[in-house]
Amino acid sequence: MDIKMKCAKAALKYIGNGTVIGLGGGSTIAHLIRFIQEEQLDIKVVTPSWETKRKCEGVGLAVIPLSEASAVDVAFDGCDQVDAHLHALKSGGGIHTDEKLVASMANEYILLVDESKVVKELTYEHPVVLEMIPQALAFVMHQLSDAERVEIRMSSDKDGPVMTDRGNLLLDVYVKGSQDSVRLEERLKKLAGVLDVSLFTSVVTKAVVASESGIREMTKHGV
Repeated sequence: MDIKMKCAKAALKYIGNGTVIGLGGGSTIAHLIRFIQEEQLDIKVVTPSWETKRKCEGVGLAVIPLSEASAVDVAFDGCDQVDAHLHALKSGGGIHTDEKLVASMANEYILLVDESKVVKELTYEHPVVLEMIPQALAFVMHQLSDAERVEIRMSSDKDGPVMTDRGNLLLDVYVKGSQDSVRLEERLKKLAGVLDVSLFTSVVTKAVVASESGIREMTKHGV
């Protein structure tokens, strides 16, 4: 069993019959979906990920539309990095606004990661992603003039930028390391026209970390 499968398997102990669970995207979540189906757990799923929704429905799991969910028992997701304070950075999928909504609904928001994703402090090797209304582009770019680099995320499948399901733009903001992550998230979220950012500094309650040597848990109170 590879590391990602071990991590997904370890997540099963947090899932009870009759619960509503949140699922993000990625290969570890795909393994968890399969384990849930194999264990025949009676659960309902909320997910911001189109691919996860498709996988869940493919194995017969009930999926609740995000707009109809008001509370989630436990939610699972991945990230690019998570640090000792359980501050996490997500960059790839561009669905962080909905992911953070699910995280806020959840009694527990648990990251499933391998050891390589764990750092003492976030290094910001990956960009912080902003979802923002197109009308705010010039203003927000001006406000971010102190960033190392700001890029509109461009589509590889069409001529033009990536547009979210809400018709918004994604900005990839590259910042220097050694940031106060809480203050950075607050500053970026306060920019007029920004819907949300891919920094998660207040919603993560636990991380399940997998390595060749086994599984460990990180909490806000220590490992």
